[in-house]
Amino acid sequence: MAKGKGKRKVGAGDVASNRYASHRYNLLERFECGIVLEGTEVKSLRTSGAQLKDGYAAIRDRELWLYSVHIPPYGPASRENHDPERPRKLLLHRRELDRLAGRVQERGLTLVPTRIYFSGAHAKVEIALARGKDLYDKRQALRERDTRRDIERGLREARR
Repeated sequence: MAKGKGKRKVGAGDVASNRYASHRYNLLERFECGIVLEGTEVKSLRTSGAQLKDGYAAIRDRELWLYSVHIPPYGPASRENHDPERPRKLLLHRRELDRLAGRVQERGLTLVPTRIYFSGAHAKVEIALARGKDLYDKRQALRERDTRRDIERGLREARR
C-alpha cells in the first residue's frame, strides 16, 4: 500500500519552510534575520504557520524587506487583524546588509526565504542568497534523487 500524499511536516522548531527553494535555486549562502511583526502576526505564526513558496527578499533604501510571504489572519482578532501579504522588514546587521547588497548586484542572484522559526520568543527568518537553476539542472537533480532512491531500495532488499 502506498503512503498517503498528505501535507509534509516542517522541521522541528520550524513554523514554515520553503522546500521548493532548493529545487528552483542553488542556495549559496544563508543568513539569519529578525523580522518585524505585528501582534496578530506572531499569534498566527504560533498557531497556523505561513507560506513561503512565492516569497522573496529585496533591499530597498538600505533596508531589507520580505515580500509575498503569506501569514494567515489570526481568527480570534477578527477586527484588529493584519494584512496577510504585507511587506515585512527584516533585521540584519549593517555590515552584513552592505555585503549582501553587493552580492545581490551580481547577475542572477536573488534572496529567497527558506524557513521561519522561533528562537526563544523572537521570530527569525532564514534567507538564502541563491542563483536560479536552469531546466537541465532541475532534471539532473531529479535523476540523481531517483538513482539514490534505487540504490537505497536495492540495499534494503539485499539486507532481507
